[in-house]
Amino acid sequence: MSLRCLQPDTLAAPGGHYSPVVVASGFVHVAGQLPIDAQGGKLGDAPFEVQARQVLANIQAALLAAGSTPQRLVQVRVYLADIGHWGAFNALYAEWLGAHRPARAVVPVPALPFGFLIEAEAVALVGEIAP
Repeated sequence: MSLRCLQPDTLAAPGGHYSPVVVASGFVHVAGQLPIDAQGGKLGDAPFEVQARQVLANIQAALLAAGSTPQRLVQVRVYLADIGHWGAFNALYAEWLGAHRPARAVVPVPALPFGFLIEAEAVALVGEIAP
């Protein structure tokens, strides 16, 4: 099994002992993405929609760096510090993915680092998808 750990320059450096992107056995695994821009700017004071868009942009940047795209997503797991944001997230997510509908879980949590409102992790296929 080949294993590649990536640290794309399109993502902020991780704050802990982990790789933000790991490619293994034809899949790309994206570690939990927080609303932090590529320069390390934390968007904790931003409205939920801004935070959610940054998280989705981070997932997309991670996928592209690994040779994948959002259209190759297999599963997405989303953590919300307030389940009241579910509707807003679902609308942004649908806009982002269009007709593609990977498996997904939305998990309410009591708190996230730095007071963030959202975190998401993902698994996608690498390479071309067979027709």
